[in-house]
Amino acid sequence: MEFISLAVLGILIVISPGADFVLVLKNSLNLGRKAGIWTAMGVSLAICVHIGYSMLGISYLISQNEWLYSLVKYAGSAYLIYLGLKGIFSASADLDTLEFSQKEIRPVQYLAQGFLCNVLNPKTMLFFLSIFSQVISPDSSDNYTALGYGFYMVILHGLWFGAVAILFTSQALQAQLLRVKKRLNQACGAGLFAFGALLAVKS
Repeated sequence: MEFISLAVLGILIVISPGADFVLVLKNSLNLGRKAGIWTAMGVSLAICVHIGYSMLGISYLISQNEWLYSLVKYAGSAYLIYLGLKGIFSASADLDTLEFSQKEIRPVQYLAQGFLCNVLNPKTMLFFLSIFSQVISPDSSDNYTALGYGFYMVILHGLWFGAVAILFTSQALQAQLLRVKKRLNQACGAGLFAFGALLAVKS
């Protein structure tokens, strides 16, 4: 029953709108499904890092060292603010189709964006710290549950954000979205900027 509760909590955390969602949405709207899916894969890959340091106990070290936590916090904030400003000022009113934009996709670029957006988010770090402190057993030989939960979270992130990229680039929504593309780009940029600013000022 405990694992089921944690599984439901994981779903709620993943589907809650946050910086990852905004970034996947922004890249999907700007450059199409392929860019969104690569961004989603980057987010999912970053979860492996969180699981790794949680299992090794490094997350506890970060939470107990204020300067180290602050360093990660401000690095993540600066990156989100950069992405936000880039989205606001580079938003185009041009109604080019998403298929046309896909020709210029560089997978590594969007994989890296998704990875850095998630891996530098201290909220995600603290989430995995709190969860794995409940899942990891003092008996190191009995941590298969923690590994299983970690694998579950990796798959969950990949599936959810991949679905976001596919949904918002579907033919059914594309015509409507293109009409408000510039405003959506600006809104996504403002959202990323806001997440970064809030992380920077929040203690």
